[in-house]
Amino acid sequence: MSRPRRQRAAADSGAQMALGFGAPKHRRAARRSALLGGTHCVAGLFAGIGGVELGLAKGGHETALFCENEPAAMAVLRERFPEVPLHDDVRTLKCLPAETSLVVAGFPCQDLSQAGATRGIAGARSGLVGEVFRLIEDSRTPWVLLENVPFMLQLARGEAMNVIAARLEALGYRWAYRVVDSRAFGLPQRRRRVYLLASLEGDPREVLFADETGEQPEPRLNGHPVACGFYWTEGVRGLGWAVDAVPTLKGGSTIGIPSPPAIWMPDGRIVTPDIRDAERLQGFKENWTRPAEAVAKRGARWKLIGNAVSVPAAAWIGRRLCKPGPLIEFNVQPMRGHRHWPTAAWNVGDGRFSVSASEWPVHRARKTLAAFLRFEPTPLSAKATSGFLSRTEVAKLRFDPAFIRDVRRHLESVNR
Repeated sequence: MSRPRRQRAAADSGAQMALGFGAPKHRRAARRSALLGGTHCVAGLFAGIGGVELGLAKGGHETALFCENEPAAMAVLRERFPEVPLHDDVRTLKCLPAETSLVVAGFPCQDLSQAGATRGIAGARSGLVGEVFRLIEDSRTPWVLLENVPFMLQLARGEAMNVIAARLEALGYRWAYRVVDSRAFGLPQRRRRVYLLASLEGDPREVLFADETGEQPEPRLNGHPVACGFYWTEGVRGLGWAVDAVPTLKGGSTIGIPSPPAIWMPDGRIVTPDIRDAERLQGFKENWTRPAEAVAKRGARWKLIGNAVSVPAAAWIGRRLCKPGPLIEFNVQPMRGHRHWPTAAWNVGDGRFSVSASEWPVHRARKTLAAFLRFEPTPLSAKATSGFLSRTEVAKLRFDPAFIRDVRRHLESVNR
């Protein structure tokens, strides 16, 4: 080894030791367990409130580093994971802990919105997702788990997803991804997310495609026997309607105003869930985000919850990482171009293929939405109700007459 290379290696090792990450020999142990389907040492980038890492821990994996720059989220991480080092900016993170065998990242998909208009990955490298590639390229991390919204598959007419896939392929990673609905894990929240797993050493298909229950029929409203979730902030072009579930929990407005979904209860009430039930709808324990109130307003907790990853979904992946399963036989077709990305696909070295997997790898039993709610909900305010009703009057959507009737009754009640 040349003198400059020895100096760089010594400097990197010293920096890692100073941060308490351990000696480089731990990386060799981590890589060995990764090959055998054992537990992983995790570095969580864009960690939020630790949903992925908390879920992975249920499979026996340990987190060595968090990277997050939102003060409210950082307050939660410090309280809930006091033993894990926390870095505040992925752009200034020089290297990963030496023992890292799995990097997880739920990067902002807006980071790739200009990918098609720039120079592909060269343009994206200046953004946040480029920092993920920088870190895994430098460390040759054996496994990578990316999470994002399904819109990532169509962003920039498919070019954004092509940027990610092409970069992983250039670095030698085999990859597979699958859109998964959080309802599969017993949560009464319709939340669809892309989970992309890539590896230098193993077959990611044995994690994401070793389970399948088939698409589940959408529950139907039949005489209103169950609670239905909807977004009172909509009503013209969409509603976010969900029978016996809430629609996807959102992060709220850009200026920090929370926008929890409304629920049409079986008794006709129009309410919004308690924030503690919102945490539970993501698989966290109640009051998981309470530490955020030390540095932000209470409403900021809704944004943290809406941006989080459902814990049971991450736990499913974590358990399968420990114990990969045989690949289920799906209908597999070669992909043509990159403008239309399916809801499931892979490339393990012989080209890109679309996969006929459903969004329900498992089907865990769950309570009805009404029975799930543990805390007293809040009646939807008169202002919110009135605004919603005014939008429905000019909308071209078709609403259940009983639903509109109960919304009008609710408005009369809250006005009194």
